[in-house]
Amino acid sequence: MTESARTREGLLFGALGVLAFSLTLPATRAAVPELGSTLVGLGRGVVAAALAGALLAIRRERLPERRHWPRLALVAGGVVVGFPLLSAVAMRSMPASHGAVLVGLLPAATAVAAVFRARERPSVTFWLVSAAGLAAVLAFAAAQGAGKPTAGDALMLLAIAAAAVGYAEGGALARELGGWRVLCWALVMSVPVLLPILVFNLDASGLPSHVSLRAWAGFAYVSGVSMFLGFFAWYRGLALGGVARVSQIQLLQPLLTLGWSVLLLGETVERGTLGAALLVVACVLGSVRSRVQRLPTPESAAPLKAP
Repeated sequence: MTESARTREGLLFGALGVLAFSLTLPATRAAVPELGSTLVGLGRGVVAAALAGALLAIRRERLPERRHWPRLALVAGGVVVGFPLLSAVAMRSMPASHGAVLVGLLPAATAVAAVFRARERPSVTFWLVSAAGLAAVLAFAAAQGAGKPTAGDALMLLAIAAAAVGYAEGGALARELGGWRVLCWALVMSVPVLLPILVFNLDASGLPSHVSLRAWAGFAYVSGVSMFLGFFAWYRGLALGGVARVSQIQLLQPLLTLGWSVLLLGETVERGTLGAALLVVACVLGSVRSRVQRLPTPESAAPLKAP
């Protein structure tokens, strides 16, 4: 496969992943009020881990080499535990449309994480535009929070940081293991952490007696699509097209999420919210298109492992 064909295929897989992720916050928002943030935030990982374990067993996959375990743990901490739990707690106190604007920082955060992971040297412009995007998001959060950022805003920013590290590390590791293997082993490795917390939470509070079909549908989506199928496409895209390049497609995610929030949740998107989303898109686009000098690394020369 030529480099240009690999890039095109990577962008296509990345777009499929972003489409899947764009429904995550609305689905979380639909499920959290009835099922609780802990069940939604961590339960999705347990369900996805069961699917991943079944797939690994069917394919009779061998354990990854021990040198890969710390990197897989980093992926699990970011995208299996960190982002799902922190964003679910944040969704208890903010509309999905508000969270979508904050998630607009994720492409820049992913690019920054990829810079450090790939030993790249970004230009001054990169850092200035990234800082402008952060300032725009913080200003929006302060305006929506009666003059100051809320606890929910802080949780979403932490969730974004966790996801960025998990994306960058997973995208780099996918070139050695294959994207779906990275996801499946990260999910399986997270079970010893997720399951005890989830069981303790259920013992303490139990399942709600009445849960609507809408809430269960939201939980099913974040478990089967956001946490499982969407990552197959996303990590494949990052491995083929490069983390920094493919992460640009995430610029579409906030706008897609705003649309889903209106269509599925009946939320009203104010002009200020839409304007903030567009401003973040402009800032992030500038950051990921700024010049970055790449230094050679052993991983960059590693061949992409076939599925």
